[in-house]
Amino acid sequence: MVDPSAMLGVTAVALGMVLTPGPNMIYLVSRSITQGRRAGMISLGGVALGFVVYLVATSVGLTVIFTAVPELYIAVKLAGAAYLAYLAWNALKPDGLSVFDPQDVPHDSPRKLFTMGLMTNLLNPKIAIMYLSLMPQFVDLDNGHVLLQGLVLGSIQIMVSVAVNLTIVLAAATIAAFLSRRPSWLRVQRYLMGTVLGALAVSLAVDTSAPVGPS
Repeated sequence: MVDPSAMLGVTAVALGMVLTPGPNMIYLVSRSITQGRRAGMISLGGVALGFVVYLVATSVGLTVIFTAVPELYIAVKLAGAAYLAYLAWNALKPDGLSVFDPQDVPHDSPRKLFTMGLMTNLLNPKIAIMYLSLMPQFVDLDNGHVLLQGLVLGSIQIMVSVAVNLTIVLAAATIAAFLSRRPSWLRVQRYLMGTVLGALAVSLAVDTSAPVGPS
């Protein structure tokens, strides 16, 4: 049984991460603006498959590795905190760029769009860190069925991320035009993202919980 508070926690983390500009968002926005919504949705299909790959890999094998080598778990957790802090700094610095002002890109076939979406997600350090460091924090060993908990929580993350990214894909052109006329709104967006990421980084760095083990 998955604790409702864990579901809410994963939802909050998923929202914080997906709303933070990163490789996935930049790629999807670029494709949606330069090649149309259909291209953005095909690319999103590849991104979604990348989430599934991470979910299966972490649920099946990484909890065993982390339990056997707790030092590795600590190292990954600290790396996650450092990367979140780096993202927070990039969001807060004065010369930060808008994700809704992408560079022009050449048109690609549907197959390449899907493949590039998949590879962009698989090679996205933000997603790797989320699954390796953040998601395990919400699995309660006392509730048993660690694998099932991981799959349920990961599915929640995927649904949240896909829903938000789909909204961004469908509204990318409109949002880009809106923000280009209101630079102050863009600064507020960056400050909010930076604050949330900074808080997550501190929370992760000071957390002393042990890695969850297999059921």
